[in-house]
Amino acid sequence: MSTGFPSFNKPMNTVMSSAPARATMSTSQAAAFQLHRHLHKHIWIVTGPAGCGKSTVAAFLANELGTLYIEGDDYHSVSNRQKMAQNIPLTDVDRWDWLISLRDAAVAALEQSPTQAGVVVTCSALKRKYRDVIRVAAYNNHKLQVHFIFLHTSEQVLLARVAARQGHFMGAGMVHSQVECLEAPDQKEMRDVIACDCSGDIADVKRIVLASVQAELEADHEGHLSDDAW
Repeated sequence: MSTGFPSFNKPMNTVMSSAPARATMSTSQAAAFQLHRHLHKHIWIVTGPAGCGKSTVAAFLANELGTLYIEGDDYHSVSNRQKMAQNIPLTDVDRWDWLISLRDAAVAALEQSPTQAGVVVTCSALKRKYRDVIRVAAYNNHKLQVHFIFLHTSEQVLLARVAARQGHFMGAGMVHSQVECLEAPDQKEMRDVIACDCSGDIADVKRIVLASVQAELEADHEGHLSDDAW
C-alpha cells in the first residue's frame, strides 16, 4: 500500500471516557472554554486498518484535549466480532449498522453534554462510502464538523503490530483483507482528512496528529472571531 500521503497540520477536538485532562483547569471548565472559543462542535474519526494505532492515538487525543472518547470496536455486534476472530472479512452489510451506530453515538454524546466541544471516535472507515455515512452527521447539523485522521503505513508494519497484540478479537489474518478493502482518501476528500504516516515511533505520530488537531481548532477559533466582528 502506498504511503505517499501529505501530513496536514490540522487540529481536532476530542471526547474522553475516563482519562482526565492534563490541563490545570477542570475537564468541564476546559470543555466549556473550548466550546466558547469555536464556531463548531467537532467529531474526530481516527481511521485506518487494523494495527495502525487508532485506539492509542485516539485515547491520547482525548486525554490531551479533555474530551470524550468512543472506541469503535465496542459497537461491533457479536456476529461481527465472531467473524473477525475467525479471520472472516466483514461485508458492507455487516458494517452498515455499525457505522450508523457509531455516528449516532458521537452525535448523542455531544447533544447530551452541552459543554463538550467535540468527541474522538475510532473507526476503520476503510471505504469512502463508509466515511460518507459518518459525514451525514454534519449534513444534518451545520454546527458540527466531521474530521477524519487517516493513519497509514505498509501492510508489513500492520501485520507485525497485530501479531504482537494480546487478547484482541481481531487476528493478524484480518490485516490483508482490510488492506485489500482500503480506499485511501484521495485529493477530493482531503478537505476533511488529516493524513499521517504512522510507520514511525508512536510518540512522533501522537505529536504530529495533536499539532494538526490544534491547528484545525485554531482555524475554527479565528472563524469565530471573524463572525463576532460582524
